[in-house]
Amino acid sequence: MSNRGGGGHGGASRGRGGGRRSDQRQEQSSGQVAWPGLQQSYGGRGGSVSAGRGRGNVGRGENTGDLTATQVPVASAVSGGRGRGNIGDPTFSVASSSKTVSVASSSKEESKNTEVSETMSNLQITSTETKPEMTSLPPASSKAVTFPVRPGRGTLGKKVMVRANHFLVQVADRDLYHYDVSINPEVISKTVNRNVMKLLVKNYKDSHLGGKSPAYDGRKSLYTAGPLPFDSKEFVVNLAEKRADGSSGKDRPFKVAVKNVTSTDLYQLQQFLDRKQREAPYDTIQVLDVVLRDKPSNDYVSVGRSFFHTSLGKDARDGRGELGDGIEYWRGYFQSLRLTQMGLSLNIDVSARSFYEPIVVTDFISKFLNIRDLNRPLRDSDRLKVKKVLRTLKVKLLHWNGTKSAKISGISSLPIRELRFTLEDKSEKTVVQYFAEKYNYRVKYQALPAIQTGSDTRPVYLPMELCQIDEGQRYTKRLNEKQVTALLKATCQRPPDRENSIKNVVTTQLASIEARVLPPPMLKYHDSGKEKMVNPRLGQWNMIDKKMVNGAKVTSWTCVSFSTRIDRGLPQEFCKQLIGMCVSKGMEFKPQPAIPFISCPPEHIEEALLDIHKRAPSLQLLIVILPDVTGSYGKIKRICETELGIVSQCCQPRQVNKLNKQYMENVALKINVKTGGRNTVLNDAIRRNIPLITDRPTIIMGADVTHPQPGEDSSPSIAAVVASMDWPEINKYRGLVSAQAHREEIIQDLYKLVQDPQRGLVHSGLIREHFIAFRRATGQIPQRIIFYRDGVSEGQFSQVLLHEMTAIRKACNSLQENYVPRVTFVIVQKRHHTRLFPEQHGNRDMTDKSGNIQPGTVVDTKICHPNEFDFYLNSHAGIQGTSRPAHYHVLLDENGFTADQLQMLTNNLCYTYARCTKSVSIVPPAYYAHLAAFRARYYMESEMSDGGSSRSRSTTTGVGQVISQLPAIKDNVKEVMFYC
Repeated sequence: MSNRGGGGHGGASRGRGGGRRSDQRQEQSSGQVAWPGLQQSYGGRGGSVSAGRGRGNVGRGENTGDLTATQVPVASAVSGGRGRGNIGDPTFSVASSSKTVSVASSSKEESKNTEVSETMSNLQITSTETKPEMTSLPPASSKAVTFPVRPGRGTLGKKVMVRANHFLVQVADRDLYHYDVSINPEVISKTVNRNVMKLLVKNYKDSHLGGKSPAYDGRKSLYTAGPLPFDSKEFVVNLAEKRADGSSGKDRPFKVAVKNVTSTDLYQLQQFLDRKQREAPYDTIQVLDVVLRDKPSNDYVSVGRSFFHTSLGKDARDGRGELGDGIEYWRGYFQSLRLTQMGLSLNIDVSARSFYEPIVVTDFISKFLNIRDLNRPLRDSDRLKVKKVLRTLKVKLLHWNGTKSAKISGISSLPIRELRFTLEDKSEKTVVQYFAEKYNYRVKYQALPAIQTGSDTRPVYLPMELCQIDEGQRYTKRLNEKQVTALLKATCQRPPDRENSIKNVVTTQLASIEARVLPPPMLKYHDSGKEKMVNPRLGQWNMIDKKMVNGAKVTSWTCVSFSTRIDRGLPQEFCKQLIGMCVSKGMEFKPQPAIPFISCPPEHIEEALLDIHKRAPSLQLLIVILPDVTGSYGKIKRICETELGIVSQCCQPRQVNKLNKQYMENVALKINVKTGGRNTVLNDAIRRNIPLITDRPTIIMGADVTHPQPGEDSSPSIAAVVASMDWPEINKYRGLVSAQAHREEIIQDLYKLVQDPQRGLVHSGLIREHFIAFRRATGQIPQRIIFYRDGVSEGQFSQVLLHEMTAIRKACNSLQENYVPRVTFVIVQKRHHTRLFPEQHGNRDMTDKSGNIQPGTVVDTKICHPNEFDFYLNSHAGIQGTSRPAHYHVLLDENGFTADQLQMLTNNLCYTYARCTKSVSIVPPAYYAHLAAFRARYYMESEMSDGGSSRSRSTTTGVGQVISQLPAIKDNVKEVMFYC
């Protein structure tokens, strides 16, 4: 209601307030790297790429700023800057005598996830044989970073056949025309835009559009197969407003201007698919992607490249389900066009997403807060939670019989019974009185706040029980543990079931692909154990009769318990058995604690930890029994690792109660690496038998960036880089972390110059610190870098490679001029939708125990990139559901790996993960980087929690964004794998 009464939604309104690599590589002349305290010869090679200062994406149609194309087949120095002010342009060496990386400016912008368009009749899903691989082709254009060409396919391993959820798309040879669309008055909603365009096509298809059915992206772009009969035309469309109950309201006129922009022929796409052109026509792919997504975007809820609806399950009941707390899931499917060796491929997978239940707001609050009595006022903390979760939701207004809807802007700070507003005659009336008089409705839950719509200056108040949440609104907040469990339980599908679900979306058979199962590596354990070596079977082994290859020595330790539910003597018994387990597996452990055990209530965690540090300042290990209620883990880790310099091992009280041997064995593995030991190593590493790794000092690195959860608009992203410190064993990884701008994917602190008041410009950064630590640990200088980079989407490949390689080169040059170690830069992707299925479900010779493809299964054929060096590797045994293979894409390879060498290295490393006796799904350095970044977020989130004081520092970026800096990890903690 407005001030005049009766208008608006019928609510009560307040008037005021409120290179082809070559086996014959040309080596650069050996030089001397004069690092402090060490002289070491090295061999390097490379070319140069001049990088401009633009921050846009390079290649793949994304703007880079000002980049100069170069192709230099010899090594060159790096302009990293070595003194005050001498920074130079970001230049790095990236090519050998037999292969180059070219970079040039690109003015085309890569489209973001466009909302989709119609499945045109000239796009057909079919199957075909693999086309011959391209051998050697010149770039079609120098306007992109050129990634390494595939060095042939791998041959090692047992050949098997698998199926992949990829389907060949054939495109008729017709030109696609692009038209610009301008709708006036302009609206934000893609749904309204689509409705306008649907009505336009319905009214004018035959008379003005030449009988064509255009594909529309919901914003500014319209595409047709063949031209429209005009270059520019304006239409008038009268769109009936849709009421909340689905009925039609009054007409709303829109002017739609359609103007021809350009045409796209499919010749370049066909040339690329025929292996006659190196540069991929990504603009054409984007147009086809819009075309394929048009129809489902009109029929279903579109989220990126996925589509959801309650009708997309096996049956009416299967399409949705409750997750708890007023949230439900909807089933759907994902689709994406991909350029592959078999041609233009449509990747289709099943999916699920969380949505708000379409229920009355009072019912939602009851579920969300888990309260039954709604006749009591909400606590302030609960009211803030409700305000945060409901804000921006659309609701139907039940006192208007659902014919009107409104958007929630907030909730009132007072109960609805206390809310008053001023009428035009200056008299006051309560909201409860207004609804009784206007609608003859007595507000039932008068202790609850009111729903607020409208603005803060002219709020409209509505009773919660008269507002029903509209169906199909995505829940974008973080799911709690209970909801995640419910979602996994509802959507986890064994391979046969998932394959059948995909076939429900596309009736065509999945692509049949030749794969290989790589042999597992031989693992080395200590010679004092009964079993000195182990050959894992199906990605698993155990520690029976084995001892850690390097057991750590712990002489100073103690235990603190914050649990109030375990027996008083249980911590002593648990620690006794845990230490016994550590010793039996090869560690040296002093049986007596440095200070007596401490039991402390969880309210005094900080005081207890400070007291322990004061009494035992040189403590090597603190065993922590966590409180019974979750929420203290991050605080404990922050205090121990950034304030006191204590390495800690946290244990769940329910596990302590069980005194389970398997749990203690797993904890022993973690304790060993946290205190400087190694659990196992690759036997080939000991024997110096890993190609391009053990012949020269090599550092293997992993990097990842974790971003804040949706809804956290200002908290920083956190980057982590780990690096191996024990060549040639490559098993100990040192971890470093840094905070950077919100949702910034490129790692900013790989190399930096810092202005020091005393020393002037000082070189620093994660890469430099790791290299100095590597020299200190091994006495060697890295001559090769293997860099596994996690979390990068394909659209960011060029940008990430350019900027992060620039930083790596600068960091190396800051240590010694002309120091140019060879780099292999590999992207690791897990968030993709390619799934591999055994050719025969249930065949024990083709599957693991879970029914998934076997560990070590690698694919570098039909579904991989037509030219570039990539592969899918399923390195782990399935547990439940359908395994997801990791996708590895090589963006730079100065070391000249063959396909077999890199695939075997990556697979073998997956057996060296420290926390368990299983192979893991992604290469451990990338896994460790993820763990380290996730750990560092605890430091930040603990600082920013409600009611807590902040100890973190802040810096300001060049664009004025303030970034909260992470508290520094203590040096002794950084030297071990504290994040495990």
